[in-house]
Amino acid sequence: MTSQKRRDSGDQTLHSDNLSRILLWNNCKMSSNILPDETVFEDFKKQCLATENWTNKYDKNGMQVWVEMPPRAVKTNNKSKVHKMKCKMIVKDVSAATMYDVVHDGEYRKSWDPTMVESYDIARLSANADIGYFSWKCPTPIKNRDVVTLRSWQVNEEEYIIVNFSVKHPQFPPRSDLVRAVSILTGYYIKPLGPNSCTFYYLSQADPKGALPKWVVNMAYQVLAPDVMKSVHKAGQKYPEWKRENSPERKPWLYPEQNTLPMMDPAELSIQRGDSLENINETSPDSEDSS
Repeated sequence: MTSQKRRDSGDQTLHSDNLSRILLWNNCKMSSNILPDETVFEDFKKQCLATENWTNKYDKNGMQVWVEMPPRAVKTNNKSKVHKMKCKMIVKDVSAATMYDVVHDGEYRKSWDPTMVESYDIARLSANADIGYFSWKCPTPIKNRDVVTLRSWQVNEEEYIIVNFSVKHPQFPPRSDLVRAVSILTGYYIKPLGPNSCTFYYLSQADPKGALPKWVVNMAYQVLAPDVMKSVHKAGQKYPEWKRENSPERKPWLYPEQNTLPMMDPAELSIQRGDSLENINETSPDSEDSS
């Protein structure tokens, strides 16, 4: 027990020690309007903490699921849009630092996320921003999905924030065997409660595209969210042991000098809008290729 506390304490110290280094690199990042700035992180945090215009759909065993319900004045075609939803989970046995590592570590995700098909980083945009590709399984006969996202993160002694949104990459256009989904805004806000506990928020507004009715998508997100959060929690519990056997010193999201991805000019990217993607027939012959 004592040695475990020392490891957790040391891990948090490493996170803190690298704050100044990350901030230094961040000041040197290439200028582009597409890169999130401080206001983006602050707004994301506010959305995670807000309750006004949010309706609670699930509240059990320290876990909550909320759906954004816009004021009547701005409710237009609400049934035809994907809702913004968020989950809040009280984690009593895993540190904020460890949960932050879990959602960053793509190699580890291969061991705990059965829906993942393929995941890899494409390029870095700055010390705290990169481009990545992710595809996942969908139940037959629905086609599998994929996304290309810009991910950016911010760390200080009191909180961890990760945000991502879909972008167009000139070398990664939509594939014929998959449906290109759109992350309008997705991310995590993690707040320490103690040395080995934290509050974990997951917020997302994502459109899977294709032929799925939006009301089905919205309902599915609400139903599946608690199980997804439980999986992330279990992944957090097992991460320290796994990491000790898998490049324990390698954490490029904390140590920018470890990142060997090629640099990319953010000006080459543009935000991926959902309405610019074709609605694919889910029952087309191509769907067999992605099963």
